[in-house]
Amino acid sequence: MKKFLSALYKFSSSWTGTVIIVLFLIFFVAQSFVIPSGSMKRSLLIGDFLFAKKFSYGIPTPHLPWLEIPILPDFNGNGHLIEGPKPQREDIVIFRYPKNEKIHYVKRCVAVGGDELIYADKQLLIHFHEGDAYIEKTYPKEKILSLRGKLWVKNPYMDKYPGIQYEPEGHTIFESLLQYYSYNKEINMIPLMVEGLEAPVYELGSKAINALYTKVEEGNFYMMGDNRDNSNDSRFWGSVPYRLIVGKPWLIYMSLEHRSYDQVLNGNGGGMDHAGLHRVCGDIAIDTPECEALWNKQRYKVRWGRVGRRIESIQLEDPIQ
Repeated sequence: MKKFLSALYKFSSSWTGTVIIVLFLIFFVAQSFVIPSGSMKRSLLIGDFLFAKKFSYGIPTPHLPWLEIPILPDFNGNGHLIEGPKPQREDIVIFRYPKNEKIHYVKRCVAVGGDELIYADKQLLIHFHEGDAYIEKTYPKEKILSLRGKLWVKNPYMDKYPGIQYEPEGHTIFESLLQYYSYNKEINMIPLMVEGLEAPVYELGSKAINALYTKVEEGNFYMMGDNRDNSNDSRFWGSVPYRLIVGKPWLIYMSLEHRSYDQVLNGNGGGMDHAGLHRVCGDIAIDTPECEALWNKQRYKVRWGRVGRRIESIQLEDPIQ
């Protein structure tokens, strides 16, 4: 046993051993990611550096870091060497972007295969595939609506996760979705008029509509950002198949505010955040040199309240910013 441990120590101390161990950890155990956009604000913030558990939903086919080239074939045809549990509703999930699989996204799974969704301005309604009896048993009456001959739960996750919000930076996502549909119809949802739904009515061509509808394909998962009005997610490009699921965010090991004043004010380069500017500048107008000076003074500040926190617990608390 001593000889084995001694040999293992020597191997791990060598460059070759170190590289192999690091790659093993990245491929099968945990991988580092950084949050680049505000789609999950306030649950996850731009500049959150986190470790993701790669084994939460099975063992995904390993890819070379940065190059994102698979080093093994997809033996099982499902993107995983070992199949595991599937994402559940409410999970925050890391997955490969369906339109460019070299890019990783992080969103919350809001619905699974067979679920139906109605999205209106500042409202997400879900008819869970388990049926009306399940909905009545699981959710309070004040959150349940009867529409189109079945029961729907309105904003089912907002009470549990304080980071979920509807705070548009400019146009709402609902308006953006209608514009996309008008131009090229490349969104995942169908415009319709839902009788009995209290929501703003829009004109789309010659039709009046107040909602968008979709049904999640079996074996797929519908992903949405907690920052509901500022998120590029399944509402635009559809649900995510299991083969693209990578893992689950686990631990924030560093959180750093690095955005420039121009980014947070105008969105140049991404990261528009007028709420953040108001938080820093108080009563001072956000488009003034005084506010810019205050922002630059706190730029590169470490958010110590987030460092070392597990995602499972921090998402249940009032957001630490």
